[in-house]
Amino acid sequence: MDGAHPAALPVDLWVAVVIIIVCIALSAFFAASETALTGASRARMHALERNGDVRAKLVNRLLLRRERLIGTTLLGNTLVNIGSSAFMTSVLVVLVGERGALYATAIMTVLLLVFAEVLPKTVAINNADRLSLLVARVLSVFVAIFGPVLMGVEVLVRGVLKLFGTTADEHKSILTGAEELKSAVDLLHKEGNVERDDRDMFGGLLDLDELDVSDVMVHRTSMETLNADLPPADLVREVVASPYSRVPIWRGEPDNIVGVLHAKDLLRALSALGGDVSTFEVDKVAVEAWFIPATTTLKDQLQAFRKRKIHFALVVDEYGVVMGLVTLEDIIEEIVGDIKDEHDLAAQGVRPQPDGSVIVEGSVPIRDLNRVMDWDLPDEEATTIAGLVIHEARAIPETGQVFTFHRFRFEVLRKVRNRLASLRIVPASARDASRG
Repeated sequence: MDGAHPAALPVDLWVAVVIIIVCIALSAFFAASETALTGASRARMHALERNGDVRAKLVNRLLLRRERLIGTTLLGNTLVNIGSSAFMTSVLVVLVGERGALYATAIMTVLLLVFAEVLPKTVAINNADRLSLLVARVLSVFVAIFGPVLMGVEVLVRGVLKLFGTTADEHKSILTGAEELKSAVDLLHKEGNVERDDRDMFGGLLDLDELDVSDVMVHRTSMETLNADLPPADLVREVVASPYSRVPIWRGEPDNIVGVLHAKDLLRALSALGGDVSTFEVDKVAVEAWFIPATTTLKDQLQAFRKRKIHFALVVDEYGVVMGLVTLEDIIEEIVGDIKDEHDLAAQGVRPQPDGSVIVEGSVPIRDLNRVMDWDLPDEEATTIAGLVIHEARAIPETGQVFTFHRFRFEVLRKVRNRLASLRIVPASARDASRG
């Protein structure tokens, strides 16, 4: 039979060749299906399902049972790969004798690698959504056929894992849904598919549940407050000169906040008095102050602002001491970035320099600096840039001291008492450029 011509092959050998081709095609199908379904966009599939796409519904159903899906493709691949190899071996043994087994191994390795693995998976990766919709219906049939076998396999796998002190549940993603979404958007930004501002807004929205009001509040040292016992004319003059529409008022000592004076309420009261400032009584116009704990999340506080229809709250610590204030605008700025209007004071907190360094006021929040400069300084241990330097230095630095951490160089330019008023920050990229 060594010299047999293909045309003279017995019918059963031609059947074997056809079976080999069918097995390789099925192997390619299973490989492509697994790659396409695991790489398909879940968001797109859910959107298509909402629009009535039956195939997208099948895809989502398959992805809900990921273990069963992967088991089906692996079982199908194993069966057809073994079958094609066995038939190829039998054909070549008949044609060339005992050397046929060796030839079959080499030939099937090439055929399966190229046509049943690399080629179909490459196509599937580049067309994951479209291909997953095409194969969903057929793959669902295989999942139903292999179901009983796969149930037994799953029980066996879980039993083996249990012997080694682990469970299948431990292999779930360690990232939360919000973290996965942020990572996905960040990746899209790096690939050029999402603008930086859009990435920042999306990330800020997801961060609302992780940040407390203490992270975004105006600290008490920067609060503008008024003494309620000032003469009416002086009080009105201070409110008019203030860039803010709401000003906390205190009596006795600055920590004793007794209310909040709204500029619009002040104007209404003066109008009712015919412009007679001398008869103005601040206690009748000021509204009661709203105190909230510093541990309130931004998400909860945003809902509270919407529910109470109040956009201003004072933040207190566990002892009831005022720490600062937070407004609805502060929370919205965490999502959309800094908001300025014609009455806001010009911000002088961040000044980039020609040499690549940045001069930053110590009170600038780390999150704002990261957003403006597109940096990634950590903000878990401190809220302001001065707080970060003090935390890393484990002391209050002196003017002129230099520190390097998180791939940035920090130089203390100015210190007022125990407060770091100004720092020069040099990112690693600027240092490398200067050395070059």
